[in-house]
Amino acid sequence: MNIENQISLDIKLAMKEKEINKLAALRSLKSAIILEKTKDGSKNISNDIVLKIITKMVKQRKDSIQLYLRKSRNDLADEELSQLKHLEPYLPKQLSEAEIRDVVKDVINSNNSSSLSDLGKCMPILISMIGNKADGSLISKILRQELSN
Repeated sequence: MNIENQISLDIKLAMKEKEINKLAALRSLKSAIILEKTKDGSKNISNDIVLKIITKMVKQRKDSIQLYLRKSRNDLADEELSQLKHLEPYLPKQLSEAEIRDVVKDVINSNNSSSLSDLGKCMPILISMIGNKADGSLISKILRQELSN
């Protein structure tokens, strides 16, 4: 079953069980998927594109949580966190920092990279290798650390 169908089934289940936060999170996700479909008029959308949409929405939620916490708006941060926990299960298992560091070291060694000027050469390779399994800012942070050593 593709992810989009699973989301539709989960929306129906959330309505039956009256899970308001889950329903809100899944409806916003479904809306983003429909919007993506209408861009090119297609009826189907690949799981890769759906994963990119989910990743984007998770990142937006995390950024919002940080912003709300800085502004002492714990009520809004809690709401975002509640919706975030309903979106994350659709993503593939995230790599740990140590696993990302191993991949970064392999890419640095295979490309003979040695300084921060090689950041632009390594980052696209890392993004294509790791994909949705890690946040791009975390990958960039680890890459900068390794190139600085």
